[in-house]
Amino acid sequence: MSKETIDETLDKWGKKVEELELPIVFNFGRCKGTVVTTEDGKKHIELDCQSKQARDEAAAVFEEEIVLRVNPKVILEDTPPVEPAAPAAPVTES
Repeated sequence: MSKETIDETLDKWGKKVEELELPIVFNFGRCKGTVVTTEDGKKHIELDCQSKQARDEAAAVFEEEIVLRVNPKVILEDTPPVEPAAPAAPVTES
């Protein structure tokens, strides 16, 4: 039986977890994105889209502009998709 303390064990496993390269998967419109690390350590995004139209829409967004923010309060777990708001009733004048 090992004589290392719980803190030493947790520290060792923490370092191992930090070294893991787990895939980052996300949804982008009707595409599924994955962050891929190449053999030389460079990272890029790959998108698998449901159709050519979905691919073209995603490409148009990337070509236009991407805004990157730092927000430590971001929740990184799966969240249900946001439902679009119901259209407002037309205003009628009396």
